[in-house]
Amino acid sequence: PVFQSHAASGGSHSLVIGSLVIHVIGLSLWVGGILALAMLSESDRAIAVPRFSHLALWSAIAVVISGTVNAWTRLNFESALNSIYAYIVIAKTVATIALVAIGYLHRKNLEGKESINWNGFARLLSVEAIIMVVTIAMGSWLSNTGSPDRPGLEKFDPALAVVGIATPPKPTWPSIFVSYEPNALIIGILVIMVALYIKGVMVLTKRGDKWPVGRTVSFAAGIAVIDFATSGGLGLYAHFSFSYHMIAHMLLAMIAPIGLVLGAPMTLALRTLPQGRTPTERGVRGSLLAVLHSKVGLFYTNPIVALLIFDGSLFALYFTDLFASMMQSHIGHLFMTLHFLAAGFLFFFVVIGIDPNPRKIPHLVKIVILFAAMSIHAFFSVALMSTTTLIDKGFFASLQTPWLTDLLADQKLGGSVGWAMGEIPILIALVATFINWLRDDTREAKRIDRNIVRQAAMGQPDDLANYNQYLQKLAQRDKNES
Repeated sequence: PVFQSHAASGGSHSLVIGSLVIHVIGLSLWVGGILALAMLSESDRAIAVPRFSHLALWSAIAVVISGTVNAWTRLNFESALNSIYAYIVIAKTVATIALVAIGYLHRKNLEGKESINWNGFARLLSVEAIIMVVTIAMGSWLSNTGSPDRPGLEKFDPALAVVGIATPPKPTWPSIFVSYEPNALIIGILVIMVALYIKGVMVLTKRGDKWPVGRTVSFAAGIAVIDFATSGGLGLYAHFSFSYHMIAHMLLAMIAPIGLVLGAPMTLALRTLPQGRTPTERGVRGSLLAVLHSKVGLFYTNPIVALLIFDGSLFALYFTDLFASMMQSHIGHLFMTLHFLAAGFLFFFVVIGIDPNPRKIPHLVKIVILFAAMSIHAFFSVALMSTTTLIDKGFFASLQTPWLTDLLADQKLGGSVGWAMGEIPILIALVATFINWLRDDTREAKRIDRNIVRQAAMGQPDDLANYNQYLQKLAQRDKNES
């Protein structure tokens, strides 16, 4: 229903739809938490309330920001302020402010107190629930009320009707790097990732531990690449041209994951996440470890499985009807973006990751997998460049982009660009794997040398001496037998 609401058919598609999804998710967590608290026993509630307080705070922030952004896209012109839609938005804003105020009172009631006045808490919770029901009702009313017509949209734009974005001017280097069409949902995910990463680094710093600056820079670079490929100029033009779509695909699947993997987010999480607060509680850290070492984790970290997802999905997407259907769907396009990123992260996590891996994969196997990935990717690119028909089933033609006339040539250009951009990261990964292999051998040699020195100092024969003695005994036995 979110994708069929009034917001789904207006302009600023990526911003409106994304902010609406964030709004619904934040409100669902907020409402669900309040209902859950009301149903808990007093003993369970004593444990749950302080934890829900943090969740409610961040849910409220998400609801307020996403609601403000969504309303601004509908009402950012003067004549819109006198519409029924604007009046409902104002009323909903007042109700939301009241909810935030009640949430603040809840937090004040909890701070620095060993015992909680449950009678007062229940009364405040009841008022909060009533106001929340009214707010949700106004939200439902708002979703069924047409937003005011924006002046200046009398001229029909096919792109605006199909993808919710007005046709941009012909791409130039400045327009690609300066244009910005915010994808609110992806931005929201990136903000959460950055906030959690910064929080982890702050926890380590406060504890007196150090976190390598290079890892932080690498993670930040990966986040920046994702934003450029989804909300930046590249993300904008990817809606209108297959070649730009393929560049964005390569950045999401090949470049950004390397930055994220080298940022070691799971290592940071395992070093900073809290344990369970009770003996029977696993906690967030324990849950992450359980997932990593589960059968599912072992399955997906199998290098062959990671390779099949990474390269096999290229053929499943681009040489079937999936690509055309996903490009025409809000959910499909989002799924495609997240799949590119997840597949790339999994693949590079397996071959060059510095986070703990439930599988011990030999370096030789990693090198074989990388060469296989390079070969499969090259075959895919050549196959794409050899196509004689459009694989988008007329999607890009329906946009009627004036600066793009030869769609088949653009498709073949996308194949060549994909080949060039896909090989370089894999070559870099190959070099990194060779370096890690040499480092591991060097560390093993140093470990053996230290063991020899330690055993010599203790007057004990080392492993090498034992082995030499064994060979001498064999030689002496053979000599005696002869």
